[in-house]
Amino acid sequence: MIALIQRVSRARVTVDDEVTGAIDRGLLVLLGVERDDNLEKMEKLATKVMSYRVFADAGGKMNLNLQQVGGQLLVVSQFTLAADTGRGLRPSFSGAGTPEQALHLYEAFVAYCRRQGISTETGRFGADMQVELVNDGPVTFQLQV
Repeated sequence: MIALIQRVSRARVTVDDEVTGAIDRGLLVLLGVERDDNLEKMEKLATKVMSYRVFADAGGKMNLNLQQVGGQLLVVSQFTLAADTGRGLRPSFSGAGTPEQALHLYEAFVAYCRRQGISTETGRFGADMQVELVNDGPVTFQLQV
């Protein structure tokens, strides 16, 4: 599984002129599912996302995680993260999980984060989404398990 996380001061997702999810301070998570992903990998990645220290402490160093700053998550499915871009000028998605597998793991990821007490908003799986964000820093990391 792949998570591209961006520290944001605010972010929102719109589908057909309807806001499906919006957050203030927190992390925008673009989530990609690969063929060999499973619930064990999902839990490991979700824990890493929530625990990753990307927020500044009193000294200005990135030492605090999402939970420590009371931040929120906005989780957006993004199958293009699983693309193979190593050859040619067109990405290959042969390594991406099936839509059924991706939906299951996406929903499980969101539910797991919510069970940990994190305020978690979402996009709409499989929809054509408009994602707006103010990247704070900018700070962006790719996490993979």
